[in-house]
Amino acid sequence: MSLNFEDFPGNPEIKKNLSLAFDEGRFPHAILLEGSPGSGTAALSGILAKAAVCLSEGERPCGRCSGCVKAAAGSHPDIVTLDGDANPRVFPVDAVREIRSGAYVRPNEAPRKVYRLLGVHNMSEPSQNALLKVLEEPPQNVWFLLTAVSSSALLPTIRSRVQIFTLDDGAPSGEGLEETSKIARAVAAPGEAELLFGTAPLIRDKDRLRKVLAQLFLLFRDAAVLRAGGESCLSGERDAPAYLASKLTRKSLMLLVEETARAQRALERNANTALLVTAYCAGLREAAGKS
Repeated sequence: MSLNFEDFPGNPEIKKNLSLAFDEGRFPHAILLEGSPGSGTAALSGILAKAAVCLSEGERPCGRCSGCVKAAAGSHPDIVTLDGDANPRVFPVDAVREIRSGAYVRPNEAPRKVYRLLGVHNMSEPSQNALLKVLEEPPQNVWFLLTAVSSSALLPTIRSRVQIFTLDDGAPSGEGLEETSKIARAVAAPGEAELLFGTAPLIRDKDRLRKVLAQLFLLFRDAAVLRAGGESCLSGERDAPAYLASKLTRKSLMLLVEETARAQRALERNANTALLVTAYCAGLREAAGKS
């Protein structure tokens, strides 16, 4: 058997590692797909969920068996999805406790049961602690597929119980890095003029705006990791994240990550770029406590 990624773009190394683990029957009981909305974390978790309940003896998901058909329709009894991106309040402690108890019930139809928990960066600390209990003693034949804009939003104990895969979302790698770093630094400036001036050219270039948002997401994410005592660097830039980590609180940095994720989702929904950039700048200033 092998994983069928259904034309999921990019990320060849991640797909190779996931496929190898699946083929060899050592797929992790809990994984965290980390990345911005543009990276496709939710889409990949959906593909993996379908593969988990696919009844084919060959490539999975096959897209044809009853398991795949039900999964595609969102009606498979062995796939439980909570979408914290659509509703940040979907993870109360009681809901997580229901997941914990339900995980020990045998699957209804499929070889395994799947819990897709999207946007777990919105999960409160008490809810994370409730989830931790089932991640520490996972039942057999259960997969937990988590997504988050940044793993730094999760408790260290949660991070230690999941295998983290960071998806590439097409951020600039070279040209444009200096411009983006200046914008990131401007967020912590006393006044708003520097930020407005730096983002003004993005209004007229949607593709450039998309790439800058992707890089800003990584810069803010790296700053949050540094502020929390970590060392991971995904942006390829050290100075700007270190500067932000020295100027802003971890909470502010995570709000910057979330604000950027919202802007990316709005851009993909074809929002007016002038209004989007204006609102984004205001949101960044508020998140940084500079409004």
